[in-house]
Amino acid sequence: MSSLLQEVVSKAHSLSPEERAELAHELIVSLDDLTDKENERAWDEEIERRIKEIKSGKAKGRAAEEILAEIRAKYS
Repeated sequence: MSSLLQEVVSKAHSLSPEERAELAHELIVSLDDLTDKENERAWDEEIERRIKEIKSGKAKGRAAEEILAEIRAKYS
């Protein structure tokens, strides 16, 4: 643990329970923002990959009605 982190943790312990909860919330939200950006980038890359596969003929699309009928038959 870095000295800066130790200092922050020590100061955080002196906060009221409500303030610590607010701090925890803010820290978690900051991580969620990073994760959302990473996930969005990964999904964009996956979408591009799938589009290329469809355009090249490597992957073929199917009608939604056909797929939904298979799902209904499987789980009915």
